[in-house]
Amino acid sequence: MMKQSARSRRLVKHHKRLKAGSKLNLVALMDIFTILVFFLIVNQSEVRVLQNIEKLSLPVSVAETLPVENLVITVIADTVLVQERAIWQKSEDGQGLTEQENPEFIETLTTELTYQASKRTELTETEQQNGRAVTIIGDAATPYVVLKQIMAACATTGYRDISLAVEQQAKQADGES
Repeated sequence: MMKQSARSRRLVKHHKRLKAGSKLNLVALMDIFTILVFFLIVNQSEVRVLQNIEKLSLPVSVAETLPVENLVITVIADTVLVQERAIWQKSEDGQGLTEQENPEFIETLTTELTYQASKRTELTETEQQNGRAVTIIGDAATPYVVLKQIMAACATTGYRDISLAVEQQAKQADGES
């Protein structure tokens, strides 16, 4: 038998190592994903995006309370949506939501709210005391009479815990006015 030189033994050893294939370091990947999940949980935003409607500009408020998930009524200049489903639109004769009360609109809204309430008959203890929760998203230019009609229809159908969606005003630093 022939003796192998140190160099040839090293080359043989090197080739064996390359043939075995590479191993994936899962520990490093698991560390990265753990950090990523932790980051996403910690930085979960407290801002609630209700709906993204370009035509809508919310009124500004200094309220601190955050909205909760509940029934949503959206009021745009020519349309009223309940849970993103249009229930009222400007009619062909141009009559939409105006500064005067509209019994037909109130009846349509009441019917829809009654239907939404019938989908979930069991109420929590808070809902029994305060009524069902509803959030009204209205453009800042929406007439008060329209909002008043919507709130009245909500109250008559058991939706007495009413929230109005607003854009939170930025807090000013102390000393500034």
